[in-house]
Amino acid sequence: MLVYHTLFLALVAGTTLFFAYLAALNVRYAEGAVRERADWLADRIGVDDPEELLAYHRLTTAASQLESVVVLAVVLLALYAGVFAGAVEFVYDAIANDLLAGVALFVATVLALQVLSLPFDAVDTFGVETAFGFNEQSPALFVRDKLVGAAVAAVFAAILGAAVLFTVQTFPEWWWVAATGVVVAFLLATQVLVPRVVMPLFYDFDPVDDGSLRDAVEDVFERAGFACDQVYVMNASSRSGHSNAFFTGFGRTKRVVLFDTLVEQMGDEEVQSVLAHELAHWKKGHIWQNVAASALQAAVLLFVASFLLDAGWLYGMFGVPEQPAAGLLLAGLWLQPLSQLTAPLQNKLWLANEREADAFAVNVMGGGDSLADALADLTSKNLSNPFPHPYYEAFHYQHPPVPERIRYLTESEQP
Repeated sequence: MLVYHTLFLALVAGTTLFFAYLAALNVRYAEGAVRERADWLADRIGVDDPEELLAYHRLTTAASQLESVVVLAVVLLALYAGVFAGAVEFVYDAIANDLLAGVALFVATVLALQVLSLPFDAVDTFGVETAFGFNEQSPALFVRDKLVGAAVAAVFAAILGAAVLFTVQTFPEWWWVAATGVVVAFLLATQVLVPRVVMPLFYDFDPVDDGSLRDAVEDVFERAGFACDQVYVMNASSRSGHSNAFFTGFGRTKRVVLFDTLVEQMGDEEVQSVLAHELAHWKKGHIWQNVAASALQAAVLLFVASFLLDAGWLYGMFGVPEQPAAGLLLAGLWLQPLSQLTAPLQNKLWLANEREADAFAVNVMGGGDSLADALADLTSKNLSNPFPHPYYEAFHYQHPPVPERIRYLTESEQP
């Protein structure tokens, strides 16, 4: 059993320390690159105070890494102190039906993690985000959002957990195949449900009315050969000063959403270029490619989990009752680091799709200047680090770095 404990700690703790090292490396790299290219940042991106960008990058990175270390420490403490084993035994003793007991265990785990992250979210919102002028939430709204978010997470955990446990009970030999189908169905459902059901619990969505913005939207849709009546502006400014846009759904459920902060910060042509980029993800089949990639990843992870669930040592390590729900949670602790460490392979598809979407936007807009300007605005307003370390980029970036994108879009700009 000592061998399993050594491997487990080396995997989970080693992965956390590895990513902490990458984060520190990225901060140091940014310090040098931002100061060295301060003139380019001011002239092309509009960053007049590079020290503010670096300070924001340092604080957000430090907060994120601290949370990762603390969460890992609490999880390990719960395992090695027997808290998790006791919780599993209590739940299965209290609930006679194994399926319902497993669902209860999943929901309790999700809620426990939500509570654990609460102090870090509060510091991030009312400390870091407030200090840099991004936070628009009151304490009451923050608490309300956390309660609603926890309820939504619990519902999703119950639905997905019940479906997966049902496959384990019904198809004991090939449950991972059925569970992969469940995960894919869940991913497709969230494409529709999250923007239409979940996000309206937090934000207002107003259709783009007649006016210059509506004309600009219809114009870029026509040029892109795209049909979609559901274009909305979301009041993101009710929570944050950050800006963005996204495309979601498929078929008749397609929806384009613009943050009100983005609409306020950009001109119509820049908004058009952002829309053209987002529309490319549908026109080029990126939505389905990403679903297929997620399905493949889920299949591989669940296949490995199917062996772990039958391994007595998985439960014996921490004295946990041999129940499928507990086994899935323990297997997840082994598999999450493996998923993180293979992120560069997963990101290659995303990077290729983002480059193709930029090329599509260039064709639709008749040039790349407007999208380059939009990227510069987003980087400047969001205080994003435009110069990631190559190693950090490989594991964390699903978009090419902004200088690379601007260089491609303008074919002449050099950072």
